[in-house]
Amino acid sequence: MTDEIQIKETKSNKNRDLVLSLLFDGIGMLTYLIPVLAEFTDLIWAPIAGLLLLRMYKGTVGTVGGIIVFIEELLPGLDFIPTFTLTWVYTYLIKKK
Repeated sequence: MTDEIQIKETKSNKNRDLVLSLLFDGIGMLTYLIPVLAEFTDLIWAPIAGLLLLRMYKGTVGTVGGIIVFIEELLPGLDFIPTFTLTWVYTYLIKKK
């Protein structure tokens, strides 16, 4: 019985993390809609995104991903990279194999 509960929790976490990853990547890309304020908003979003990714994905994956998303958001022109979603793909599809 506990195996069934763990499987349901894992599927629930997997789906929740995917939705949140897509949402956060979308927020990161929104700066393209505001050309003049884009770099300023990236200064605010970069540390928030780093902390969010760190909290969503525990351990080394979260730490490395948090650093990568922080740098990616600070550097101009890299907002199109879906770091949250790529971390989800690594965590739930690649790493699980």
